[in-house]
Amino acid sequence: MKTDIEISNAARLHPITDIAQKLGVDKHSVEPYGHFKAKLNIPVPEKREPRGKLILVTAINPTPAGEGKTTTSVGLADALNRIGRKTVLALREPSLGPCFGTKGGATGGGYAQVAPMADINLHFTGDFHAITAAHNLLAALIDNHIHWGNALDIDVRRIVWRRVMDINDRALRDIVQSIGGVANGYPRESGFDITVASEVMAIFCLAEDLADLEQRLGRIVVAYTRDRKPVTARDLKADGAMTVLLAEAIKPNLVQTLEGNPAILHGGPFANIAHGCNSVIATKAALSLGDYVVTEAGFGADLGAEKFLDIKCRQAGLAPSAVVIVATVRALKMNGGIAKADLANENVDAVQRGCVNLIRHIENIRQFGVPAVVAINHFATDSEDEIAVIQAAAAEHGCKAILCHHWAIGGEGAEDLAHEVALLADSNAAQFAPIYDDSETLFDKMNIIATRIYRAAAAAAEPSVLRQLAAWEKAGYGHLPVCMAKTQYSFSTDPAALGAPSGHIVPVREVRLAAGAGFVVAICGEIMTMPGLPKVPAAEGIGIDAQGAIKGLF
Repeated sequence: MKTDIEISNAARLHPITDIAQKLGVDKHSVEPYGHFKAKLNIPVPEKREPRGKLILVTAINPTPAGEGKTTTSVGLADALNRIGRKTVLALREPSLGPCFGTKGGATGGGYAQVAPMADINLHFTGDFHAITAAHNLLAALIDNHIHWGNALDIDVRRIVWRRVMDINDRALRDIVQSIGGVANGYPRESGFDITVASEVMAIFCLAEDLADLEQRLGRIVVAYTRDRKPVTARDLKADGAMTVLLAEAIKPNLVQTLEGNPAILHGGPFANIAHGCNSVIATKAALSLGDYVVTEAGFGADLGAEKFLDIKCRQAGLAPSAVVIVATVRALKMNGGIAKADLANENVDAVQRGCVNLIRHIENIRQFGVPAVVAINHFATDSEDEIAVIQAAAAEHGCKAILCHHWAIGGEGAEDLAHEVALLADSNAAQFAPIYDDSETLFDKMNIIATRIYRAAAAAAEPSVLRQLAAWEKAGYGHLPVCMAKTQYSFSTDPAALGAPSGHIVPVREVRLAAGAGFVVAICGEIMTMPGLPKVPAAEGIGIDAQGAIKGLF
């Protein structure tokens, strides 16, 4: 059996100018980065008529067994094009952290991939490097300002802007910086987050255009003065230079699926520690260029979909027409208590037990007023009886579950799903609304998500956290949505609590204001904003062969 990268390397790709032409993009608006990827320099979304229907692909809670959300997104886009619906794929860019860590890349798999796979999973067009540089420039300007007299009276104990890098490195979570003498600044404790958790990444993905980007960057709160007044990036005169670093990156990237269909990849926040969606610019561009747009939100629907619907759609004025919930027999067996080593064995009872996770996600999506369909991403070890259990469980909750073979045969294997998605989208049945109002208090918003989406008894926070939230509300930030940073593996904050736990407490141990992005982050449980590498990282198996071809990337 060929690996994903072998399949990608063997594909015959079209020149990227041909893909742009297929979209109807003028050749002068295409800025090629080699033969098979390009930046699109097209008019801002407001100047183009958004005609497409937006389809969100999400999933059950992820497991080591695999779900295939990106693979399904690609297969669905190919399938919609196969049945005559002009469809554009709009996805996130992969982070280097998972590529060299545990999860691997994010370009799909099998015969449902975006390409060139190696380029996209590695440096691509340099967007993440630009975001990292802009973020760290701001960090350097903070320390430089303090070194040269601290005219803004920044309290060095209350600097909240950390540095970032796009590699998993637990050693950088907490550091002491500026040691070695007075020439190196004032020593203090700080740390690193991964680039995908940066507020600059969130701003990059939520900005409407370059001007909005600069305004948002200027609103970033980086520190507080001795009398606890906020200090912003604009106060440090950093917003202009940061925008310059991002001016090329903000243009969306065009690539293609293995079947030659257009895919716009742009931005890449994680959904467990950030808001988990591709850029508003890319999504709106795709909506103006296609009749249907397939996009995804990271991890399970309790994280990515909730943030897509409550944060991205709220801020950008988007309204999805349908939602696809991806599930696999293997993952549902894990949710039913079966060990990874035993997943190849038929176990109908375990699938039945695990379906509580799928049902919870179906119910949650319904709360947002959007119709849903389940995509069963097929594995060779799946039995007919196991598949039938999933279909019956979904049907009991008013939802179709459709078996898909896009990994094995590409878009042809997802045509049944495409017909159902088109039917749902064209029915105009969606009556989308977020699950909380802007007028709710910040903690009440966290509690609504905890109780209605995670099915917890309540969210809980220390008095110091509640005082911080009250102070932000008094300062005018109370209308902002909230971004829950939580383990992706469970509805609770315990990654081992699979299935559909309920009645638990969601501890909010820290809150962070992302004033430029326009949300408040609630860090729950033991979640880390800088991941570590596993005992055997994927990096150990990656290399280049004698012919210069990359191997081991997945």
